[in-house]
Amino acid sequence: MSKKIKYTDEPIGKVKIVPDFLPSPDDLAFRDDTVKVTIALSRSSVEFFKREAKKRNTQYQKMIRRLLDAYSATHQ
Repeated sequence: MSKKIKYTDEPIGKVKIVPDFLPSPDDLAFRDDTVKVTIALSRSSVEFFKREAKKRNTQYQKMIRRLLDAYSATHQ
């Protein structure tokens, strides 16, 4: 992989300009409006979310929160 790339001024063919579709950094740095609650969950549910979160390198609380958000958005 140490081979250097040699650039030339040759035509590159037909070019299609793609509009910028990525969110701005401000859109990525948002913080959800959250409320802290205490809830008792079954051990098996928590173990499931911990296991699945570990596979996906995320937080299990965030997965539970997103599940609840999706459920409540569907049933409003």
